[in-house]
Amino acid sequence: MSAADGKPADRTTPWLTIIGIGEEGVAGLSPRATAAIAEAEALLGARRVLDALSGLDLAGKAILDWSDGFEPTLIAILARRGSPLVILATGDPMHFGIGSTLARHVAPAEMEIIGTPSAFSLAAARLGWPLQDVACISLHGRPVARLAAHLADGQRILALTSDGQTVQEAAAILARAGYGASRLTVLEHLGGPRERIVDLEAREAQGQLFADFNTLAITCIADAGVMIDGPMSGLPDDAFEHDGQMTKREIRAAVLAHLRPGGSRLLWDVGAGCGSVAVEWLRAAPLARAIAIEPVERRLAMIRANAETLGVPHLSIVEGRAPSGLAGLAQPDAVFIGGGISTDGTFETAWAALRGNGRFVASAVTLESEARLLDLHARFGGNLVRMAVSRAEPVGRFMGWKPLMPVTLWSVTKSADDSGGEQP
Repeated sequence: MSAADGKPADRTTPWLTIIGIGEEGVAGLSPRATAAIAEAEALLGARRVLDALSGLDLAGKAILDWSDGFEPTLIAILARRGSPLVILATGDPMHFGIGSTLARHVAPAEMEIIGTPSAFSLAAARLGWPLQDVACISLHGRPVARLAAHLADGQRILALTSDGQTVQEAAAILARAGYGASRLTVLEHLGGPRERIVDLEAREAQGQLFADFNTLAITCIADAGVMIDGPMSGLPDDAFEHDGQMTKREIRAAVLAHLRPGGSRLLWDVGAGCGSVAVEWLRAAPLARAIAIEPVERRLAMIRANAETLGVPHLSIVEGRAPSGLAGLAQPDAVFIGGGISTDGTFETAWAALRGNGRFVASAVTLESEARLLDLHARFGGNLVRMAVSRAEPVGRFMGWKPLMPVTLWSVTKSADDSGGEQP
């Protein structure tokens, strides 16, 4: 079936061909790729890529580029459904490429993908890095702050970039996070006659110029006592900007364990405070999504700062107070209420919105909110855990235990048929 209009697709004659092209240009195209270009009625690609076809006979073909932006170009692509169209893409079209984007709009039967080695493959070959042991990410057209979510001592990273400035932005993030000694390799114009490879430390990158067409390789080297080291749950409290109203480290790790982040699941973090739970949910699963709902303006600013610093700038932030602030939000796969479970309507609204098989976790520190959790547990089942944490702190010349307020956690899975036992 066609992905866009529901009509049957002819599996034998794809009308859309997506061709990956490398820095070597026409010389690197396969016979099948050149035949597809010859048969096409129209060609689409970035101007730099289209210019690489100067050696081919393109007479009579419509030449389109991306200058109008993605949405208008997508409309133009779909308008040509059924007529032979070739899209030329840099590198592997299905690895952070246009092919993976168009696959959401065009059925596989309507497309033919002719790949070429990706920038990741070429960089790994130059460096001698086993690709399966490397974090491959894209900073091309995406916030460079996402790099921070992948930092860990000894981690190897390959990153697509937007331009030469991306290298300096990435180096600045590494230095601020305590990874200034990390080794950078900037691989420019891979596979072409202008190929150049530059090695340097992250702290040395500022002020240097790099080609806009580059791939960035990073070997993370942490400074002594670095605070953030890997995507583990339970980051130190001091890793976050906060005003004291936050889910503390030990409790936060338990909350994440009960929420079970993974896949592309969406979390509502209700009464998010500084956003620590939502931030860690996103760090735990690269495709996960999260919405932090918080009514206090100064905490909204903290959430934004923490999301940026800790590598999840795609965290959605909503100013609002539950339950009214939950109206109209995308349906969640998991809900965490870290404060306000005793507010009338908050549980009922969140529970009604939660998908079947979704996870619901709430915490309580007051007697009133704990009583609410006991009542909900009696009605809906699930698990209750009471956690009492003490931290060793100085007492004069000695050390003693300073207890945090005990926290009660209630976790439950909503039934798949949405019955969930007794309804709120």
